[in-house]
Amino acid sequence: MTALRAVVTGVGAYLPEKVLSNEELAARLQTSDDWIRQRTGIAERRIAAEGELTSDLGLQAAQRALENAGATADDVDLVICATTTPDQTFPSTATQIQAKLGMTRGAAFDVQAVCSGFIFGLSVADSFIKSGQAKNILLVGAETYSRILDWEDRGTCVLFGDGAGAVFLQAREASDGGPGLYSTHIYSDGRFRDALYVDGGPSSTQTVGHLRMQGREVFRHAVVRMAEAIDQALEANNLTPGDIDWLVPHQANIRIIEAMAQRLNLPMDRVVVTVDRHANTSAASIPLALDEAQRDGRLKPGDLLLLEALGGGFTWGSALVRW
Repeated sequence: MTALRAVVTGVGAYLPEKVLSNEELAARLQTSDDWIRQRTGIAERRIAAEGELTSDLGLQAAQRALENAGATADDVDLVICATTTPDQTFPSTATQIQAKLGMTRGAAFDVQAVCSGFIFGLSVADSFIKSGQAKNILLVGAETYSRILDWEDRGTCVLFGDGAGAVFLQAREASDGGPGLYSTHIYSDGRFRDALYVDGGPSSTQTVGHLRMQGREVFRHAVVRMAEAIDQALEANNLTPGDIDWLVPHQANIRIIEAMAQRLNLPMDRVVVTVDRHANTSAASIPLALDEAQRDGRLKPGDLLLLEALGGGFTWGSALVRW
């Protein structure tokens, strides 16, 4: 039986039109552009328009990924949407993207692993392709975090933004050194729930709630856990840090990103950074970064990419991709 591998054949992204700068936040909060930049690396973020849903953002990114791949919705077997901010409790946001694409075949469902959602989605898609259950998968990361932020909490509201990114994954025969998803490594530890969570939900409070975070605790675990996930990815593929061409990290905080680059001994010009303009877009951050790096020509065929993320739960993981 021929071994199959998930290959990225298209990428796409969408950012809402509204830009919210640090200066605008400083005008209504006890903060400053300098304070935010020094601690996070963030200069601005995008905010979804009134009535603009997570599925609307996801649809735009999905359409662009399909166009980039030279494919149409008729080619898609499965839609997976990684999101923490769904349109509704149910149905899944993935089914709404499916409907807006005009798909009446295949399947669609959401994956919820917060900021690690795209990595978890890659792992799920990889399994579907390797098992032969799907040949063409649209994986979307889409978030409207502006809807769950406490805009009076300067410790959290300055950190997040809205956006969506997508990749089109297709089954291809695996070959040594060929393109595709080589491995994914996902983990979670629910003991750390209180370090990063939303204080609402249909079962607990019957409200949407707001994001709450213990920033220092998250930072400490992010550096340790993502380093472990990086090591696992390299070990599983008999690689060394010197084999990596690009680090494409979750865009949460420039200090965490710099720490991961240092661990790999990668100069920052080999790290895809969008946190300054996008802020933390949770499950959308990695595909947004992939789209930007492909469009500006940084990513070349044959490049080896290391993706990594950590999110509430805690959840964390890594993925190794040959472009």
